[in-house]
Amino acid sequence: QVQLVESGGGLVQAGGSLRLSCVASGSAFSIVAMGWHRQAAGQQRELVADITSDGNTDYADSVKGRFTISRDNAKNTVYLEMNSLKPEDTAVYYCRADQQLAFRYEYWGHGTQVTVSS
Repeated sequence: QVQLVESGGGLVQAGGSLRLSCVASGSAFSIVAMGWHRQAAGQQRELVADITSDGNTDYADSVKGRFTISRDNAKNTVYLEMNSLKPEDTAVYYCRADQQLAFRYEYWGHGTQVTVSS
């Protein structure tokens, strides 16, 4: 089992910045990818950014150029640097980790609230 704990959410004005962190613990080995998803009120959860263990990244079009995902493999930690925040970025942000053993397992954190005021 892998446990994920997010931190860094909060309230920020439009145009501001936040940095989210997610630490993986427990049987946190063979994690091949980590990512951030978000879910706004009344909407489906969507992928924000993803990073593989060898550093390949992928971003939602809506955050390209504003958000940066990074990873510290030694610390089993993934970060999301969010700049130029917009009110439409308001959501609960969830961390995800993919573990590749005999099968591929997906783990989720409990989420951290990000609120961007206009």
